[in-house]
Amino acid sequence: MESLKELYRVGPGPSSSHTLAIKRICDYYLERFKDDAPYDVTLYGSLALTGKGHMTDQIVLNTLGKERTVIHFSNEYKEHPNTILIRSAHHELTFYSVGGGAFTIKGEPSIVDENVYPENSMEEIEQFCAENHLNLYQYAQLREPGIYEYLYDILKHMFRTVESGLETEGILPGKLKLQRVAKTLYRQALDERDPKTKKDLMITAFAYACSEENAAGGIVTTAPTLGSCGVLPSVLYYFRYIEGVSERKLTEALAVGGLYGNVIKTNASISGAEGGCQAEIGTACAMAAGAISWVKGLPAHQISYAAEIAIEHNLGLTCDPVGGYVMIPCIERNGVAALRAFDASLYADHLGRIRPNRVSFDKVVQTMNYTGKKIARELRETSLGGLATELKV
Repeated sequence: MESLKELYRVGPGPSSSHTLAIKRICDYYLERFKDDAPYDVTLYGSLALTGKGHMTDQIVLNTLGKERTVIHFSNEYKEHPNTILIRSAHHELTFYSVGGGAFTIKGEPSIVDENVYPENSMEEIEQFCAENHLNLYQYAQLREPGIYEYLYDILKHMFRTVESGLETEGILPGKLKLQRVAKTLYRQALDERDPKTKKDLMITAFAYACSEENAAGGIVTTAPTLGSCGVLPSVLYYFRYIEGVSERKLTEALAVGGLYGNVIKTNASISGAEGGCQAEIGTACAMAAGAISWVKGLPAHQISYAAEIAIEHNLGLTCDPVGGYVMIPCIERNGVAALRAFDASLYADHLGRIRPNRVSFDKVVQTMNYTGKKIARELRETSLGGLATELKV
């Protein structure tokens, strides 16, 4: 598996596949083929169908240069649903945006090290940990010396995003004219007397804060994608500033949650265009459930139980953004998934004491991969079906 640095990235919203990866692709092309303008860019599949709502065209023009770039939108379905072709004076390359800000190049080997983690499943990871008397965080640290420093910076950036979102009011960009509500939700949470409702409102406000920053095109963190960027940060922010958990423990939780995201990325997909929203929100929910369970001090098998529950009950979740914007239903789903992550950890903690889980994390990831391929194309980040056609803008 690849480094956790390839899972957690900081970059421009509103979409890791449609803006962050596209910016990285354009930067890569500029660096590889210097001074080869003008540029002719064709967006295919999901990049074409939801590109304008996701600001893909803007990021291409801003990166390659507005005066020297022409963009075409094609509904032609290529070998990958997020395909971008860049032609210039003397060169051309086809790229695939594969989710979470990552990309590959057609006909070329991977540009990242895919073997940082020799183990490619949770079964393999747990077996290695048992044989070497390691916990999950120690395992990540063994495979990636120095990963703590990187993840600590990620944690601090996540927190800054939550705080920025809580301070900002107004209308999100685009035709939906959607009002920001994170600040108001947080005020409601502060006034709430019922402890359970107060907790849920706070977590929801933190998730909305991140997701609204993302929808506005702000600089946010993939966890594992930008469309699901509010789930894990909201959980960690709650632990830090409401329950007083140390930043060290939460940085460790980022590593543990990241291992589950990495396994899904390796054996299924974290791309909504490939696997539906189960690949984004479902994965984020699993990562958050794993992180929560680490903070609670659960053993590895119960942490995996929590992550499995989180995925299992997001299976089949479609990706049908209204108007191509990462707003409806995306923002609300981040809040829901953050709350469900706590539920998944609660179940794993208590059910896990009674009987072993019959469905392993790896089995549910295989099911997720199968299910994602069966989801109709119009329900995989194309805005051709589902809510996107019921609520038109």
